[in-house]
Amino acid sequence: MTYSVAVSGASGYAGGEILRLLASHPDVEIRTVTAHSNAGQKLSEHQPHLRSLAHLTLQDTTPEILAGHDIVFLALPHGQSGQYTDALGDVPLVIDAGADHRLTSQTAWDAFYGGAFHEPWSYGVPELLVDGGKQREHLRGATRVAAPGCNASTVSLSLAPGVAAGVIDPSDIVTVLAVGPSGAGKSLKPHLLGSEILGSANPYAVGGTHRHIPEIRQALAAASGPSTVSGIVDPEGIRISFTPVIVPMARGILATSTAPIAPGATDAQIREAWESAYDGETFVQLLPEGSVPRTADVLGANTALLGLAIDRAANRVVVVTAVDNLVKGTAGAAIQSMNIALGLTETTALTINGVAP
Repeated sequence: MTYSVAVSGASGYAGGEILRLLASHPDVEIRTVTAHSNAGQKLSEHQPHLRSLAHLTLQDTTPEILAGHDIVFLALPHGQSGQYTDALGDVPLVIDAGADHRLTSQTAWDAFYGGAFHEPWSYGVPELLVDGGKQREHLRGATRVAAPGCNASTVSLSLAPGVAAGVIDPSDIVTVLAVGPSGAGKSLKPHLLGSEILGSANPYAVGGTHRHIPEIRQALAAASGPSTVSGIVDPEGIRISFTPVIVPMARGILATSTAPIAPGATDAQIREAWESAYDGETFVQLLPEGSVPRTADVLGANTALLGLAIDRAANRVVVVTAVDNLVKGTAGAAIQSMNIALGLTETTALTINGVAP
């Protein structure tokens, strides 16, 4: 069977990456691409690297144009997907690369996003530990999927094994991320101009204001198991100091996350928590002891590489994780989730090999 696909926000970075990966997927046909202000223009004017899709023209993003496909990807800014998802009830599979359907708590949504709150969908991080299992099981047969925030999934994958195994204290997490500006989207913003970021490192959303914080707390709470209140996980015990820094690389996230070692946890137990969590996983890999990843190692790949260190002098576990924010952080996670939801081979159209140099 060949599935028909429409991709909204196709002129942006996330939409373009979804298209790049789907272009080599044997089970899909990209029929429709849509945009807002760029509607009516050739896709090749905005995504000139997508030569196999150069025949496509951007159409208006409307429910009528998106309807009638087997799969719809929404690659829109936060707060914009909900107006379309409500009108796409007849589409068999909708995958939202925005934030509108990620959070389970309306209180968290109101505090960090604002605007209309929409129901949470199946979270698109298959390898994430959830209540003794993996999120993958919640994606099988799913009809609505919320692709993750790139920073959020990176930090969650970094620390979920330690939270699930009880070998770290999640009430004192500190994470600092070096991130490429493509994660902020393609819209013109002065602080993202080349002249502003080249030769500089620029912290932003400092002091607990970044919108991915509630998503991380939600994911790590799920890794620790459900609360006794209505079966909903309680993120109150997860406290995180989160500081992202824009650095002059187009793609990539290098997240350094630390948390206190839980009383009595041995070095062997700590490493075993991460080894067992990701044993056999294709796209999330723990590096050998003493190794740490570089963003260059995952460029263009749907891979998260983790380096684990145990700092006994500071009594903290240190996890350094590298991802390509546009692939494993966004588009790759969306397509990996699509494959699982449809019962296709999970790795189809996705690679673990990066591009070097």
